[in-house]
Amino acid sequence: MDQDLYINNSSEEYDALVIGSGISGGWAAKEFCERGLKTLMVERGRVVEHRKDYIGEGKAPWEFANRMKVDNLLLAEQYHTQKKCYAFHDATKHFFGNDKDLPYSTEEGTDFTWIRANQLGGKSLLWHRQSYRFSDNEFNANKADGVGNDWPVRYKDIEKWYSHVEKHAGISGNYDNLPQIPNSEFLPPFEWMKPELDLKKKFAKLFPDRPMIMGRTAHLTKPTDLHISQGRVQCQARNECQKGCSFGAYFSTQSSTLPAAAQTGNLHIAPNSVVHSLIYDEKTNRVKGVKVIDNDNLTTREYFAKVVFLCASTLGSTQIMLNSTSKKFPNGIANSSGVLGHYLMDHVYNAGASGRLDGYEDEYYSGRRPTGIYIPNFQFKPSKYKKHYKRGYALAGGAGRGNWQGARFQDGIGADFKQQLTQAGDWYFGLHAQGEMLPRFENQVSLHASKKDKWGIPQLHINCQWSENEVLMMEDAAVTAKDMLIQAGVKDVSSYTSIDRNAPGLAIHEVGTARMGRDPADSVLNAYNQTHDIPNLFVTDGSSFCSTAVVNPSLTFMALTVRAVDYAVKEMNAKRI
Repeated sequence: MDQDLYINNSSEEYDALVIGSGISGGWAAKEFCERGLKTLMVERGRVVEHRKDYIGEGKAPWEFANRMKVDNLLLAEQYHTQKKCYAFHDATKHFFGNDKDLPYSTEEGTDFTWIRANQLGGKSLLWHRQSYRFSDNEFNANKADGVGNDWPVRYKDIEKWYSHVEKHAGISGNYDNLPQIPNSEFLPPFEWMKPELDLKKKFAKLFPDRPMIMGRTAHLTKPTDLHISQGRVQCQARNECQKGCSFGAYFSTQSSTLPAAAQTGNLHIAPNSVVHSLIYDEKTNRVKGVKVIDNDNLTTREYFAKVVFLCASTLGSTQIMLNSTSKKFPNGIANSSGVLGHYLMDHVYNAGASGRLDGYEDEYYSGRRPTGIYIPNFQFKPSKYKKHYKRGYALAGGAGRGNWQGARFQDGIGADFKQQLTQAGDWYFGLHAQGEMLPRFENQVSLHASKKDKWGIPQLHINCQWSENEVLMMEDAAVTAKDMLIQAGVKDVSSYTSIDRNAPGLAIHEVGTARMGRDPADSVLNAYNQTHDIPNLFVTDGSSFCSTAVVNPSLTFMALTVRAVDYAVKEMNAKRI
């Protein structure tokens, strides 16, 4: 990428300043740049160049010193939290934050797993790429059952923006025409395995309210001319996505939005710039820019802009806002409501069931499909809720066949054991739940009273726990998944719940803490992700959410961001910002 993109010091006033370069920040920068606005993207971490810096890509496990396992001493020193992420190993560790430099605390008796990726592209290089639209059932859930505040938007408000981002990003899936997950602008879906197709038919007869569909994912199964113009090609079904994908086959900032923004000539990037706080002008009631700390030498500098978009991740954006205080906002900028930092949520996914499939010994599959099957939430409105808890969950999973990677953990030695490793094992099938966490005021992040990080910024203190509702939901999910598999003829079925062992955060879908709302008295943002208190300050990442919904949130991050940019530009043109 053109090195002229990158800046250090600048006294220029930009049209737009975007804090963060992940999924939300990449989209914000692209949309501003394509509308002709001179845009500065501020990123706290290092530069990661597409293709060049995917240093683990294409390497086999045996090319790593410890077969992809990270040295224990290094884990203990730098990655004691990040190691919990499913995508963390020796080929990806450079994409994760250093826990030694990024401390946070939790309330006594609680825990929270905060996964961070502090580099250009953020977690767009690590995400699981599952992409689903929210339905009106999701946007209406809080109002329908009286928990949390009502979303100030509905599906019709976001629909065209979903289409806008999907066409650019590339979403594979099938037109399933289901009320709980609206159709997207689809590329062809990935292929089914034979056992999955058979189970799909059985589930349709046994559980007609629980359709099994192919997982919708941000992978190019059949690239359009637009995708090819981005330098992206078809997914190779390697399923090594977190190492980086030089094919650009899955959506990331590096593969998609950043090149589009850079092509306009309107983009500049300030890497290694840790945002300390927002610069607020009480006379004009505007944010003038940001104060940043150099990631390397800890010097201070400032950047200025007409409009500021916070896209630093849910907890990152909230930390910046809480640390931006003034006479008018002593408890954090744009926090006249007092709810900033409250209503932290994450998906609960700690339950499921799996078992063995007989009769498919002559079947196998080609490639490593980067998605699985999906059974959407079948408790998507109050009339469908179980009696003992609110909201619902989806079930995801799929079929597979045992191979040497599993057999290597079995006892054995000699020629017979080696021969065994060359043979395919039993088929298996699993279903694993992902459900809603209810919004609760007491689930909160705040600034620690005394502890600071190496940049002199107060650490976040997190107090977040599952409620009885989430516990009951996962207990039900385990029973339901097991029953479905047994009735469908799956053998040796076992179920599990692990909510007592896994604290919030590990779904990496944290949302809330600067929520949208109609009433400035109980929310931070309006329906366009604009802060109620300050016209030129917007927050478009997960912190804006009023509820977790059941489906994965990233596609909605994208849609809300581009909608907010469109609104902000119109407000700027009308001289209201």
